[in-house]
Amino acid sequence: MARVIVLGSINVDLEIKVPVHPHLGEKVIAEEFSRFAGGKGANQAVAARGAGAQVHMVGAVGTDESGRAYLNRLSNLGIHLHVERHTDAPTGIAFITTEETGANTIALVHGANARVAVRALEAIRNPQPDDLLLTQLEIEPEAVIAGVRQAVEYGWRVVLNLAPYETLPADVIAAADPLIIREKELPLLEADGLEPQSIVVTRGKRGASWGDITVQATVVPEGQVVDTIGAGDAFCGVLAAALSKGLDRQSALEQALSASAARVRQYGAQPNPKL
Repeated sequence: MARVIVLGSINVDLEIKVPVHPHLGEKVIAEEFSRFAGGKGANQAVAARGAGAQVHMVGAVGTDESGRAYLNRLSNLGIHLHVERHTDAPTGIAFITTEETGANTIALVHGANARVAVRALEAIRNPQPDDLLLTQLEIEPEAVIAGVRQAVEYGWRVVLNLAPYETLPADVIAAADPLIIREKELPLLEADGLEPQSIVVTRGKRGASWGDITVQATVVPEGQVVDTIGAGDAFCGVLAAALSKGLDRQSALEQALSASAARVRQYGAQPNPKL
């Protein structure tokens, strides 16, 4: 089984629950406060590990208590760590406001995520051509670009989650197999005139497609939707895990969509996420 190498962000999610999102200048009383493990990179790494993949995490945290707690968490989950610790930057933080419907708003402080260094990829022993790089755009684009190019040198498959959307060099997009993008952002990619080796388009409640294969999403009744945070990351991580096991596109999409549906039924972006 191929290894899944995740290059990406590690964030602490500070979430408050409110009846409804406040309007500008309005005050509402929050009902609950929680500190969760988050960050698109770490979320996807945890999802891939939960799906049975051998996972290596490349990222950065601060030397603060949050960073120490997070690294202990990832290590205890069996994820191999290649994470730098910075004394002059805090662990990344996401401030999340979630209303009763599960809809949320997020404000992000990059912190150490802005210091992610691709040289950590070189510390991964015995890179094998069947390994897989999974990355996304919650770290600096330059790190993603360098990471993808390093993966190409190693002969690794690249799974690129183009979220949040960023225009990347043509060779980086061309290396993606697949590139994962939300349907509403597909016109941006088309406008840039860039083509990956293959593309997975996520369509929310209508499922996802990969080339000529379309898989319907698992329907989650509105009353069972607890939290939408991390649903997309669960999709990406499990998709990468499925590919690392040699599954075909249909099976990989089915497993990824099932994981995404399961995620929205629980609080937080990861299983048992409290830090």
